[in-house]
Order: sequence, then C-alpha cells, then structure tokens
Amino acid sequence: MPSSSSSEPLPEFLSSVKLKYVELGYRYVMSKLVTLVLFPVMVVLLLETLKLDPSEVVSLWRRAQGISAVNTLAAVFLLVLVATAYFMSRPRPIFLVDFACFLPAPSCRVPFATYIEHARLVPFFDEKTVRFQLRILERSGLGEETCLPPDNRYIPPRNSLKASRAEAELVIFSALDQLIGKTGLKPKDVDILVVNCSLFSPTPSLSDMVVNKYKLRSNVLSFNLSGMGCSAGLISIDLARDLLQAHPNSYALVVSTEIITPNYYIGKERSMLLPNCLFRMGAAAVLLSNRRRDRSRAKYRLLHVVRTHRGADDPAYRCVHEDEDDDGNSGIRLSKDLMAIAGEALRANIMTVGPLVLPVTEQLRFLASLVGRRLITAGAVARPGWKPYVPDFMRAFEHFCIHAGGRAVIDELQRSLRLSSEHVEASRMALHRFGNTSSSSLWYELGYIEAKGRMHRGDRVWMIGFGSGFKCNSAVWRCLRSVATPVEGPWAECIHRYPVDIPEVVKLL
Repeated sequence: MPSSSSSEPLPEFLSSVKLKYVELGYRYVMSKLVTLVLFPVMVVLLLETLKLDPSEVVSLWRRAQGISAVNTLAAVFLLVLVATAYFMSRPRPIFLVDFACFLPAPSCRVPFATYIEHARLVPFFDEKTVRFQLRILERSGLGEETCLPPDNRYIPPRNSLKASRAEAELVIFSALDQLIGKTGLKPKDVDILVVNCSLFSPTPSLSDMVVNKYKLRSNVLSFNLSGMGCSAGLISIDLARDLLQAHPNSYALVVSTEIITPNYYIGKERSMLLPNCLFRMGAAAVLLSNRRRDRSRAKYRLLHVVRTHRGADDPAYRCVHEDEDDDGNSGIRLSKDLMAIAGEALRANIMTVGPLVLPVTEQLRFLASLVGRRLITAGAVARPGWKPYVPDFMRAFEHFCIHAGGRAVIDELQRSLRLSSEHVEASRMALHRFGNTSSSSLWYELGYIEAKGRMHRGDRVWMIGFGSGFKCNSAVWRCLRSVATPVEGPWAECIHRYPVDIPEVVKLL
C-alpha cells in the first residue's frame, strides 16, 4: 500500500478503541482455555504424586487392584479416547523452511535523475506533473538503486501483455529458482501452490504459469489471488496454513509479487501519480511445511495470523481504488483519508493480536486503561489530562516487519506503536534499497534482519501488512534456529553499506 503525502497522520492508538475488537482478541484466548486450565492441573497432580511416601503408593496400588477389570478397561478406554481427541484436535505446526527474494539486475536500476528525465521526455506529462513527482521522490525514502522493468523505460512505456508476462516470468521464476536451490525442494513434492499478484491477472493464471514451468503434479492444489493489494502476501500465508491443516505431511509454496509493467499511469491526476513514484520490481517465494521432520531445518514456526477487513465501510473500500481519470487513463487512486483509515484497521488488528502475544502484565495494564477511559467518557470519573496506556509491543516481539508502503506509513506506525529506530530499521532500509515491492516487501525486510545477523533462536517476529479493500493483516513467527551470516539473498552484496542515513528531504534540484 503506497502512502499518501497529502493524507492525515494515523490517529492516536487508543483514541477510538471499540470493545468488540477486544472481545474478538480474547475469544482467541478462550478457545485455548481448556488446555490452559488442564495442563497446570495435570502438573500439580503429578507433583503431588511424587511427594507421596512409597508405602502410600503401594497402598493405593493395592486398592486399585480391588477394582473390577471391567471398570479398569473402561477407565483406560476413556483416557485413550480423551488423549486421542486432544491430539487429533491440536493444530498441526506450520514451519517456514526458507524463503527467497528476487534481486533485479543492475541494468534495471532507475536513479532519480533517470526517472525525472524519462518523465520529461514522455509525451503525456507536463512540467507541473513532473515537478509534483519530483517532490514525491524527494520525500519518499527511496534510494538510487530501486529498479523498474525495462519496458517501463521506453518512450512511451510499453505495457503490452507480452511485456507484462515477461516481467512476471522474470521475477517469479528467479525467486523460485533461488528457493529450490536453497532448500533442495523437488517440484513433484509440492502439494499446495498459492500465488498472489494484485493488478496483473492473465489467463492462464500466474499459478498455472508456475505449474507449467516446474511441471508440478496434476493433483497439486493451485490458487491464484488477485486484486487484494499489498497485504495479499499474508493472506496467501493464511490460506496456505489452512490448507496445511487439512492436508497432513505436505509442502506449500507461496509466491508474492506485483507486476509493474501494465500499471504505469500516464495521466496528470495527482492522487493517481503516487504509485508511479513508489512501486518497484520485487517478488518473494516461501516454502511452508507441516512435516514434523522439517522442524530441524526450518527457520521459523508460524504462531498466528490475524486478518482485519474494513471493506464494509464505504470510505475504507474506496480509499485505494483502481479507477480512470477524466481522460480515460487507468491507475490507482489514493484517498486523502488513507492514513486515517489505515489507523482504524491497525487498531482493530492490534486489539486481536494483543491478547495472543502480550505478557499478562501488559494485558492487565491495557485492560485497566480501557476501563478507565470508558469511565471517563461516561462521566463517572473526572481526570483531566489522563492518557490511555499503549501496550509495549517491544516486550512481545524482538523484530518488526512493517509493510514498506512509503515513508509516511513507517513513520506513523513507529509513532503509534512507540517503536525504536532499530525496530523500524528493516522497513526503512528495504524501502530505500528496493522501493515499495507490494506484498513481497515483508520478506525483503525479514531478509535484511537475517543479513545483519540479528535473528536468533526464540526471537519473535511481527509482520504487518496493509492493502486495498481496506485490509490490515498480521503474522507472528518464532525463530527456530539462529541464522548465521553471511546470508544468501538480495542483501548479500550491499548489506555492509546499511543502515544508511535517510534525510527528511533529498533535494534533487
């Protein structure tokens, strides 16, 4: 999701908390209540048994011998039945074996000077439109090494179906080839395939393209998601997780990308020019598994996926909208209310994520703050200057991957969640080096954290994605093994130069 330079900042975190979102979050916790209650009881019973004198244990055993064989068999059968039901109902663990990101060739690099020169040479931008794009680039947080597909740099740009397919094949196959090389995956072992690309949806689909290229099995479960925006990467992870719960001993391949070639806007409407300035080439391929034997080689375990959809609200539905301008030029229109709507979606998502991940002390403080705010709002308590408590998510996570939709998005999430500069470093550096790569941006950020040698066993990662519709989605991962450096991937040749200082404004003229 690109950020809107003319939009309002995110509202304060707890300015309009709704109890229904808190209830939704605690519903997740209550669904695990039986396990949370029974496990301590079993531990207490075991400890009490160990405290018994051996003579008392012998006495109990003799008493048990007096029970009829029928009763004993019935008790054993009941225990076996309960244990079987418990283990069968437990969700299968989902492991992230590895992932790979597309690295564009240096020939695709588009420095600011090249971008502006091209904008001046094409026949459909006037000087006023060029200067507007220049101001966006100066404040975007992008660097000089972001890349665009070759056909976008023709005069005029070529957006044919052939060129779009060529870009799709380049970015998707490159990411998949790297992933197959890293994991040793055999295409015939893929049971589930999920591909997401929002704005380019050809026939046959992109998932069919992958099946054809790698000769996947005829019974592979193949899905192609389109039109779901920058948060579709986590939607694909959620879909793959649900499928893995239903299909034991399986591998799921998830591919996230956005194809830039057919989506270059050639009009003059400012609300539709932002994607031209921010979106760049990118793709990621992820291998998930529910095979327990893969735990030893997997990097992460998926703990939670929380999805929030605000599409029932008309302004939210239309805030990122594919549309035509008055001259019939198609593009993505961004609403001036985009950041405010993103703030509402983020709050709703956090209300559900919080009870799943926050320590009990943080949850109690937050609950007390919520009740206090309700009392103040109702007039039962007078306390001027009282500020709501914002949960400290740094106590729940070691790493944050915030969708690199634009500098404004990262700035406002850092402020709203009270994160340190180091916690948002991966997002800022991914935006600087690769631009807004849409749904794959989260994986470039995770790759950055690994390449810096910061990922250690037991660390928890929070991925946050935003997308059209309007959606805010979260995924929570736990690292299963420390990631040693150097790490193969898109950061391998440049990680020594990062982090870099990114000024508020880069004067280009």
